[in-house]
Amino acid sequence: MKWIFRLIGLVLVLAFVLVVSVLFLPADRIAQIATDQLRAATGRDVSVSGVSITLWPVLGMRAGELEVGNASWAEQGPMLQASGAAIGVDALALLRGEIRITNIEAQSPTIRLEQKADGRASWLFTDASGEAQIETGTSPAREARAVSIQRLEVTDATLIYDAEGSDLISYSGVDLTLDWPDRLGPADFVAVLRPAGEPVTAKATIDGFAGFITGETRNVSIDISAGPGDVSLEGRASTAGEVAGSFEVFTSDTSAFVQALGLPPVALPARLGARIDLTTQLTLTADRQLSLRELSADLGGNRLTGAADIGLNGTPQINARLDAGPLDLSDLSTGSGGGAASVGGGTASPSGSGWPTDRIDAGALSSFNGEIALSAESIDLGRFRLGKTRTVLSNDNSRMVFMLRDVVAYSGNVTGRFVINNRSGLSVGGDLSADGIELQGLLDDAIGLSRLTGGGDLQTSFLASGPSVDAMMNSLSGEGSLNIGRGTIEGIDLDRLMRSGQTGSGTTVFDRLTGTWTIASGVLSNRDLLLELANYRATGEGTVGIGRKVVDYTATPIALRAGSGQGISIPVRFTGPWSDVSVQPDLEAVLDAQIDEQTDRLEEKAKEKLLKELGGETGGSLEDQIKDRLFKKLFD
Repeated sequence: MKWIFRLIGLVLVLAFVLVVSVLFLPADRIAQIATDQLRAATGRDVSVSGVSITLWPVLGMRAGELEVGNASWAEQGPMLQASGAAIGVDALALLRGEIRITNIEAQSPTIRLEQKADGRASWLFTDASGEAQIETGTSPAREARAVSIQRLEVTDATLIYDAEGSDLISYSGVDLTLDWPDRLGPADFVAVLRPAGEPVTAKATIDGFAGFITGETRNVSIDISAGPGDVSLEGRASTAGEVAGSFEVFTSDTSAFVQALGLPPVALPARLGARIDLTTQLTLTADRQLSLRELSADLGGNRLTGAADIGLNGTPQINARLDAGPLDLSDLSTGSGGGAASVGGGTASPSGSGWPTDRIDAGALSSFNGEIALSAESIDLGRFRLGKTRTVLSNDNSRMVFMLRDVVAYSGNVTGRFVINNRSGLSVGGDLSADGIELQGLLDDAIGLSRLTGGGDLQTSFLASGPSVDAMMNSLSGEGSLNIGRGTIEGIDLDRLMRSGQTGSGTTVFDRLTGTWTIASGVLSNRDLLLELANYRATGEGTVGIGRKVVDYTATPIALRAGSGQGISIPVRFTGPWSDVSVQPDLEAVLDAQIDEQTDRLEEKAKEKLLKELGGETGGSLEDQIKDRLFKKLFD
């Protein structure tokens, strides 16, 4: 919009001077006077060539080459160059005291606008003398004549904008038409730009256009379409950048839409903006503060409602309250953008053989800063799934934190935080505390282990880093503890194992399960697992290779009522990949235990026999009794 109105303003200055020149001067002086007046009005060098005139019924002028110089400090060349320009005035209206411009045309103009960091702008004619005037025999005192433009047409324009400290912006092939039949009425304009080759069409209707271009706030209707997207506004606006009204955005491919506008491509996840259908009541202030109310947005599967305040100076600063139904954020952690997220470098591992090695693109984390309060029926975080949730999402310089509040997950309640950090390489981490959690669903989502069921309490902290899921799982570190009540272990029947020594498939029901663990380099280690059953007790120790998806863990069940109350234990070893875990009794451990037991018995019998031969009492310390006998032998 700013570009279009700057273009219109520049053409109006040119048109006014040319019209007044035609009214009062003979044809042979028009070109010279026109350039002199433009030079005085703008403070810039002006040259015009090839001037021709018509007098009736349209009073008009057509010029060949036209050039208007730029500010003395500008670096991009002349401010305006055109290969042809024309202007027509309604002669009958002129006799009534009105200046009604029937048409203004400009062919292939090049407009160069420059702005310095200190506020200087080439379109502000601060270096003009202010002495421009039409020289006539008399200067009668009278009101300025009303001026209107019925039609303005610019074809094949090139717009160049150079702001100090920013990249040069250049648009070519720009077409603009303005229809403004009634000076006090509405104006319609259509602009076609091609910033990336494909046409971008902007259409607008502005009520009371004469007041609008002087800074008044007027009713506007604007529609911008580009490739697979469309943006529209119905409301009020001013040239100061103030806008309010009903705003709609629709894109079937957001990345292609922003590229059609000449902007860099964006890698948005499939359900987080790759497609957009948004409506809201919008208010934008002159200092670029955006307010959205009655917001309703479909981001490609995720639907949001609520309100937001956004600062648009630099990286957007967002403060929002949003409500959602089922919310899918899995693309943030997996990088599967459904064609929108950029993934490269790496190949997914075959199913079941490892974690995906595709590179995760977390560039979306740098797209905004701020805080968003979110309520959702459920949230899918990729590896973890939450139920009804109230959370606060904050993002600061590519570090996104989910603070979990009132979260229902895996049949329990979860508090804590989940962090995605992409400041200097991608990492994820968290500190979670769960009460009454269902263990099977959690372990299945976390490490793909579904054999264990039961409900209880869980505390864990974890940290992983790397460019892919595979790298993260192999770098995983952390610690945790669990305290589970009644549950089951699927895949093994300890009761049958203890009674008959047969493993086979089956289910073990337990009364209580406790343990702690540590994780380093993707390997979980546990040494204090305790499993309590009605007639058995089991301990466990070993490792679970989360990164490599392997397990090497030994559980030792003890039959409490066997062996004359002494108990019988048969260790069971779980080994192999998660997809095909081998469950076998550890006969070597059983044999070692029996050998140790027999060795202890033999040692006890030898000790008793030796004590008896020494004449000492059984049950005492053999070493002490030997010392006593030697002492007596020496001193008796």
